[in-house]
Amino acid sequence: MNEFAQELNALLVDTFHAIMQVEERMLHSSALDLSIGELHMIEAIAKNRVQGKTIGDIALEMDLSMPSVTIAINKLVKKGYVEKYRCQQDGRRVFVKVTRQGARADAAHRFFHENMIRSVVKEIAPGEQEVLLKGVKSLNHFFSRQAGQMRATQQADRPQEER
Repeated sequence: MNEFAQELNALLVDTFHAIMQVEERMLHSSALDLSIGELHMIEAIAKNRVQGKTIGDIALEMDLSMPSVTIAINKLVKKGYVEKYRCQQDGRRVFVKVTRQGARADAAHRFFHENMIRSVVKEIAPGEQEVLLKGVKSLNHFFSRQAGQMRATQQADRPQEER
């Protein structure tokens, strides 16, 4: 690995860990009794505040198994952040919506991210912003592609009856 690649790797790892630490500290300093994973699940559900989302929609968006999402949703229901309700047209379908408490948690999380981005952007010159955005898009594309390949491999490795 050349010097640029080594430095980029170190920066990516350090940045990932720093973001996670700051997000965890934000959570602990707030009155929210949530994990980061639960907060991100609320964020996914809150994207459709009116109708909510099905367990399948949430699992697909977050790349989690249906049983994992079901367990997490049940915990969030007990904590009062989301509620479940049956579809009026098809009683077999269950939707999940954020409660008022869940909407407040989502708003606090969005505010945290807005402040974080605002702080980063003000430190970067407009010409550098375009370069940074292009680089982050390339990183995102690479990691999304890798995640998709890993998902496909895991799916192919599972026994037929589990699919």
